[in-house]
Amino acid sequence: MADLTMTLDQNKLLLIDDDSNLLLLVKDYLELRGYDVITATNGLEALRVLEKENPHLIICDVMMPEMDGHAFVRKVRDNPHTSFLPLIFLSAKGQTEDRVMGLNHGADVYMVKPFEPDELVAQIEASLKQASRMMQAKGPEVGPEVSIHVPFDVELTPTEKKVIQHVAKGLSNREIAAQLSVSQRTVESHVSNMLGKTGLGNRTELARWAIEQRML
Repeated sequence: MADLTMTLDQNKLLLIDDDSNLLLLVKDYLELRGYDVITATNGLEALRVLEKENPHLIICDVMMPEMDGHAFVRKVRDNPHTSFLPLIFLSAKGQTEDRVMGLNHGADVYMVKPFEPDELVAQIEASLKQASRMMQAKGPEVGPEVSIHVPFDVELTPTEKKVIQHVAKGLSNREIAAQLSVSQRTVESHVSNMLGKTGLGNRTELARWAIEQRML
């Protein structure tokens, strides 16, 4: 396994899905957006890919033959050479328990199929930026298990608490807006306010903090 030091040019992605049509469509879209995309059709194949390739981020289906996404992410997180890689789950299973399980097993983002390609790109860019900040702050040999430090006296409004609970469940801003019967801009404003209050960097850190604080 080669050294996976983060660089400013973080454009290599590993895309894993047993649906060949979806795999091709997402690969083509991401390549049009400037990413270098490596593909695999299940977790076992992806582990073999990781022995030779050094992606900056992994996008993984959950339900796959031979090795599903949950088993795969455990392998990734247990390996010091790959443990820090940002990982996005894509799944047709969108129940709350499915989202929470995915995040608890080590995914940074949980997106439900069908999804908007632009939202996937936004999640990729946010995850890569966060990974880059962590690597610059801690050095390339430090993995992703960085403690989240939040001021002890943070107070969230009742609405912010509802929003962060949904964030922790892996819902997008659009889905949260639908759940709470508000505009997406309102949700974005609440998320921004919470990031300011907590000093956290993005929605992924908010979700982890909410889970750690047992806000669900």
